Amino acid sequence: MRVDAVVLAGGLNSSSLRENSGCTSEALISIGNRPMVEYVVKALKHTPEVSRIVVAGHRKDMAAVFAKDPELILTESGPTTVSTLLNGLQALREQILVSGPLSDLVLVTAGDIPMITPEAIQNFLGLCHKRKADLYYPIVTREASESKYPGMQRTYVRLREGYFTGGNLILVDPTVVERCAKLADQMILRRKNPLALCQLLGWRFVLKFLFHYLSLPEVEKKVSTMLGINGVAVISDYPEVGVDVDKPSDLQLARRLLKAGC
Repeated sequence: MRVDAVVLAGGLNSSSLRENSGCTSEALISIGNRPMVEYVVKALKHTPEVSRIVVAGHRKDMAAVFAKDPELILTESGPTTVSTLLNGLQALREQILVSGPLSDLVLVTAGDIPMITPEAIQNFLGLCHKRKADLYYPIVTREASESKYPGMQRTYVRLREGYFTGGNLILVDPTVVERCAKLADQMILRRKNPLALCQLLGWRFVLKFLFHYLSLPEVEKKVSTMLGINGVAVISDYPEVGVDVDKPSDLQLARRLLKAGC
């Protein structure tokens, strides 16, 4: 499976994270001697299945970071996560005469996941290859996450199958993104609040969530129906896909673990 990739690097820091990092942009936070987004791009470049890479962020800043990497495609971020993705997809489409059409599926990554590795990306793509869908979303069990990163604060959802945290990658058919953009943005905004997310899905889901009756297939079916696509959840064995840096404790963890490799 060969895929193009879009890195979403336009997010702004929360106030608490800004105080600890001195940056207004999450992607530019330094870990060792490199901005966080560089770790993400490096992992993608070392993943054999990944072809072209677009970085969608504050273009002037990204141009300074990747001045020595002419193969990267840079584009401006939008006001929302999905609009930033749409900008990235458009940048890929504009390359059609240079390097060919957009891949059938596009890998989308956050710019604030510095622990991500080529092995984790390859594992996710391999798992996606086993099912036919328009959108694939990785989730990680609490056991796997806490085993590798003990004490790390994550948001977990309790389903019948166990406790899960969401990942920071998606694999998506680019033709479906625009038609489900509005609802997708609402879901992304609520991703850290399981109850608020359930409210968006309906009160029946809220009740089943509160009483721990929700199953993974039920969530897949409901989200697919709402978005008008076939979406599936993929259980990843790599907790790195779920470790983003959005609070000071995350940044401390990333700096400690990546210090030796900087």
